[in-house]
Amino acid sequence: MIENPLLRHGLLVLAVMYLAWSLGSLEIDWSRTSQGAERAGRIFSRMFPPDFSRWSLLVRGVTESVEMALAASFIGMILAIPIGLCAASNIAPRPIYLAARGILVLTRTFHEVIIAILFVKIFGFGPLAGVLTLVVASVSFIGKMLAEDIENMGSQQMEAIRATGASFPKVLIYGVMPQILPRYLGVSIYRLDANIRHSTVVGIVGAGGIGQTLSATFSRYDYDFSLAILLTIIGLVFLGEFFSNWVRGRLR
Repeated sequence: MIENPLLRHGLLVLAVMYLAWSLGSLEIDWSRTSQGAERAGRIFSRMFPPDFSRWSLLVRGVTESVEMALAASFIGMILAIPIGLCAASNIAPRPIYLAARGILVLTRTFHEVIIAILFVKIFGFGPLAGVLTLVVASVSFIGKMLAEDIENMGSQQMEAIRATGASFPKVLIYGVMPQILPRYLGVSIYRLDANIRHSTVVGIVGAGGIGQTLSATFSRYDYDFSLAILLTIIGLVFLGEFFSNWVRGRLR
């Protein structure tokens, strides 16, 4: 990409120097790292065989995670529609566009775990904090994708509807929705798949779901049950991925 060889090699040398400086500034304790490797071996040895005897806890945690993902995805799909419409520059007035874009930028700034910690501090431990966290993540993701799809769609159909004297709601229904609906549904299904995965992560900070059970087992050094939970999470994510691919294939 850089035609000048002097500039190209100079940037490469600077990148290598910066990498070496970054690794040196991290102050990694290599002796402690070697001890951690030994500790990891002991943990993994205590994980086998996995303990599925407490299957009722597994079922309860998985059910709660799925319920969180479904509720958050459904609420997020609904709330993302007005946010996405307002964040599209080709159909929204400039002040509304800037306000909606600001909301999307703000909600996308923080990772789900950071948002989950905030909601746990506000509402306490439990699935409510997890649902609200996933709702925020769903609105920001679906809303941004929806806004970009509206901005990138062809304007001919929308202009033809406007030429008939149709009102703005009818322009949205007949000019915008037919063009973005398949993409919107596909993105929403993808977000559902992502919420199933994230519902197992936010629980680690106390926001409900199977992740909260997993965090408790690590605190109790109950590693064989931890492996059973990890295998269950893998199976849950696999099923979610299969369902997401099947639905998106049907939408094509």
